[in-house]
Formats: sequence, structure tokens, C-alpha cells
Amino acid sequence: MGHSVETVQQEVEQTFTMPVLSPYKMGKFNLSHRMVMPPMTRQRSWNNIPQPHAAVYYSQRASKGGLIISEATVISEAARGYKDTPGIWSKKQVEAWKPIVDAVHAKGGIFFCQIWHVGRASTYEYQPNGQSPISSTGNVLNPQVQANAEEPAKFSPPRRLTTEEIPQVVNEYRLAARNAMEAGKFLSPFKQLLCFDGVEIHGAHGYLLDQFMKDHINDRTDQYGGSLENRCRFALEVVEAVANEIGADRVGLRLSPYATYLDSGDSNPTALGVYMAESLNRYRILYCHMVEPRMKLSEESFETTESLVPMRKAFKGTFIVAGGYDKEDGNKAVAENRTDLVSFGRLFLSNPDLPMRFELNAPLTKHNRSTYCEPDPVVGYTDYPFLQNTA
Repeated sequence: MGHSVETVQQEVEQTFTMPVLSPYKMGKFNLSHRMVMPPMTRQRSWNNIPQPHAAVYYSQRASKGGLIISEATVISEAARGYKDTPGIWSKKQVEAWKPIVDAVHAKGGIFFCQIWHVGRASTYEYQPNGQSPISSTGNVLNPQVQANAEEPAKFSPPRRLTTEEIPQVVNEYRLAARNAMEAGKFLSPFKQLLCFDGVEIHGAHGYLLDQFMKDHINDRTDQYGGSLENRCRFALEVVEAVANEIGADRVGLRLSPYATYLDSGDSNPTALGVYMAESLNRYRILYCHMVEPRMKLSEESFETTESLVPMRKAFKGTFIVAGGYDKEDGNKAVAENRTDLVSFGRLFLSNPDLPMRFELNAPLTKHNRSTYCEPDPVVGYTDYPFLQNTA
């Protein structure tokens, strides 16, 4: 009797697919699994030009039917705040993205470009003509400890955007989205027209759109400040403009209502998250990518009773969660229908073949934080081992 139970158990185990490895239809995209490689700034794009080593890095982590979201990519010269982050505002940058996009598509991957403006998280040296960075406010960002840095980073006092200037910045997002859809429109060996499959608007982590949404930063008295609706107006205008430009079915938005990264706290993050999730339904965008309440800071996980479930219930498109996930709680989140897809940042960084490792229950390589933003085209970037190289 025991033997037959054991045999049945083995058969059950063989047919069981872990939730994050089950297929999922995200709009027009057929995903073969639910594991997302999220945006991770790596600072290896010399002079803001994407480099050939990025094609190696992304293609290593690409899988057939797997979703990759690019590192944050700046939409204009004034949108910069970090050294050697890629841009997508110039023809030269668009051309440089093409072989990278092609390399991901050659592996069957789905590739979205995250478009980014840092707002006040910048200094005069990154700004055209040494001007002030822009923000919702004129208040300077306090010095921040950042990856690999021994000294806290200091920021220059920002200039409050005037009401009349905001449409110009909305237009910069729109043009960046259009450029992303051009980044690959060339004939590949397969005679297909290729480009990024879509864009993710960066509305998280204390950068420009978050500087408007969060009431600890936004001190405006015009229609872009004060009430929750007013504070979210700019972000939603960007969503609308980008969706109108490239199609809502190719647009995602990343949000971190609970994060306090770069002094971006809010007095009622749950209300902010739910309002944004509900508002996004009007534009019918493809997905909402939200950072868990436990990740209030970029590297530390906190115990919390707060949850993304209210936002999950409010948003009608594909929901992606991010923030400190491992195999066990990622599977649990999908099994409990708290999300459709799960982002695994550091795990993808250090395990290029992460879906296979999950499937085989193979050991995982630990990430090395000290090389996250090391300006090296190989070390801590493309030299993490594949399974067959670890034996």
C-alpha cells in the first residue's frame, strides 16, 4: 500500500508546475512563465550610450516568453542624475539600443524599456548649462547613501517646475516612448521589424513623477499640488500621452506608494496606491508594477501589516509585484492570486538562468552588491555563472 502511495506522490510531483513557472497571457504577449526581470540600474552605459556588453547581459537573462524590463533609461539630458545611465533621447542612443533589443528577441524574450526622469535627484553637473534640476518643489533633497558609495551623495537645489512647463516634460516622456518603439526597427536576419515591445513609465522611488505624487515632497498650490487627485495629475498625463503615442497595450507603470526612498514618504500611501490603480483603468494600460510595502528603502526589508492587495483588486490589467521576493514567497503570491507576475531583481542579476534554476530546484548564486554599479563591462555583470558552469 505504502509503495503505491509513494508512486502516486511521485507522479503528482512530476506533473506539478510551480505557480511562477505557469504560463500567462499579458495582453497580446504570451508569457511562458511569470518571472519578471525588473529594472536595475547598472551604470555601464558610457556617456549615456548603451554599450555592446548590455546585449550580452540582457540576452543571458532572456528566456522564450520571459518578460525583461530594461534598466531605467533617461528621457532627456536634464533627466539625468547618475553617471553612465542609458538614455533614449538621441538618435545615437536609439541606434545603440537596437542590437541589445535584437539580442533579447533572438532568445524569444519580451523586452520593455523603462523611461525615467530623476527630477531633483540630480546635480548641476548633470544638467544642461549647469542649470538647476527640476521638481515639484524648490526644496533640496537631503544627502543619500547610494550603492557602492562611501560618502553620501549630495544634490543640488531644484527649481520648481512652473505650471506652463509641465506639458513640455510630458512631451519628453512621449518622445522617449516613441524612440523606444523605433529602437529596433531594422531588418534582422529573420526579416522581422523589431523594437522594444513596450515601455514602463518610472513612477516610483522618489524620482520626478513620485516627487509630484508624494505629499512629503509636493508643496505646490496649483492644479498639480494639494489634493491627491492634483498630485497624481502629472503622472496620469504622462500615462495618457505615452498610451496615445504607442498604444495602451504596450504601456506599464511602476509605482512605490509605500517607499520612502529619496525622502519620498506619503501620509496615506494606501489611498495613493488605490487611487492610482483605479485611475489607470481609464487608460487601459497593460500592467501596473508595484513595489511591496516592506521595501520602504532600496536594500532593507521591513516587517509590515500593509499590503498591495487593495491595489491588486482595484487594477483591472496585469499586476506585477516587486520587492525582496524569493522563490517561496513569489510562488505563494501567485498561488494566492495576490499578483499575476513577480519581479526577481537581485536573483536575476546573479542567476542569468533563474527560471531553469527554479524548475530544477538548483542552488542559487548570491549577488555581490559591491559590483552592482561597478564600471566594468564583465565583472559583476556578465560573469555570473550559468548552471552548467557551476558543476
